[in-house]
Amino acid sequence: MAAKKGQLSDSEKELFNNITSGNIDEIKRLLSQPGVRVDCLDDSGMSPLQHVAYKGNKELCELFLSCGADVNINEHEHGYTALMFAALSGNAEVTKLMLDAGSRTDRTNSVGRNASQMAAFVGQHQCVSVINNYLSKEKIEYYSIPQGFEKEPKLPPELVTPLHRMLLMSNLHPVKLSLYLRDNTQLLEASSKVAKVLDLLCEKNMKDANTNDILAMKSHYMACLVRQCTNVLKKKQDNLDSWIKSLLRGRESDGFPEVQEQFLRQCIKDFPYIESELVQQMVRNIAPVKIGHDPTALSIFTAGINGQQFARDEEACDTCGETKAEKKCSACKMVSYCNQSCQKLHWFTHKKFCKKLAEQHKQIEEAIAKQKAADEAKKKMEELKLAGSKEDHKTEEEGSASKEEAVKEDHKTEEEGSASKEEAVRNGTDNKDAVENSLESPATQPQAV
Repeated sequence: MAAKKGQLSDSEKELFNNITSGNIDEIKRLLSQPGVRVDCLDDSGMSPLQHVAYKGNKELCELFLSCGADVNINEHEHGYTALMFAALSGNAEVTKLMLDAGSRTDRTNSVGRNASQMAAFVGQHQCVSVINNYLSKEKIEYYSIPQGFEKEPKLPPELVTPLHRMLLMSNLHPVKLSLYLRDNTQLLEASSKVAKVLDLLCEKNMKDANTNDILAMKSHYMACLVRQCTNVLKKKQDNLDSWIKSLLRGRESDGFPEVQEQFLRQCIKDFPYIESELVQQMVRNIAPVKIGHDPTALSIFTAGINGQQFARDEEACDTCGETKAEKKCSACKMVSYCNQSCQKLHWFTHKKFCKKLAEQHKQIEEAIAKQKAADEAKKKMEELKLAGSKEDHKTEEEGSASKEEAVKEDHKTEEEGSASKEEAVRNGTDNKDAVENSLESPATQPQAV
């Protein structure tokens, strides 16, 4: 019987309370009690799994999944699923855990957004990348089993794992993928079968009821790369070194990798399903841009697959595009590398421009120093003005105090003057009375003659 919103036993209410507090031991104890449903729903229709997914708590997510929690339960008042809550949490590991457990990526909420779109809306771009690049291993294993009257599978079983790993890669830089193929030569040894399976994945994702043009375009791109690497190996037995160097080689004028740009543009142009909105958007963005100008085909392609945040990463390796590349060229300090191997691989072309880039770096540093000095001087002037303003204010206050004191003094003098006048008046009145009294006295009257 399906759980109903808000109809909880006392133990189930206690379960939700302990999820809020994060008491794992108590949650385990409650889940072991009879009558406690792992998919019980609170008043808003959220299950315990959805609550812990929203918190980004991987340990509790694993616990509820191990107890049989339904990862696709969809009774929330706004249609949110566990995958949506995981994506909103920003925890890429929890998001992948939901996907591995069988979460459907095509489900939409009450306003028509799927989990990937919701994550992008709140800026959780790592989760966007995980969802957009996810493909279950079972979908690859399908091609490793003979279907119908096939005598042999389309894909040798031993290639399932390396191909699945490549399809899950979020770094779509052609050098990175070429290096992966160089290290996994079994994929190139059976390149025709690998490319065919990738073509079938592309077709399936475009013709399926739930169209996934992101995965379709990615499969097509990788099929193009596999075929290109195979063609190179047929012409030159150099373990793909010549192809990788051609992708990195910069043109003489500015060091821009033209071969890389042209290869990506051609891959997008050759996509067989022109009705795809994703492809149409990519073409609109690329068409007006001249080769060598921004945005590059790689940045537009990456933005389309992984989300806008991954379109341009200033910390990306200049060789393979790996993010968070912390190493810099010691001479020019203008290019980044993820490791020493990438630096060595890139040196054949970088050395032609290193000196020029070093001069640019020096100019940038000088400009930054000048700006910093100007900002400090401006700050000092503002401080001096502020100090002068405070001093003027103090002087003004002292002047006001002096004026007030003078006014008080004048007022006091005026009061004293008034008191003196009143005293004089009083004294004058007394003298007048005395005169009048003396005139009226008999002693002072004239004698009768």
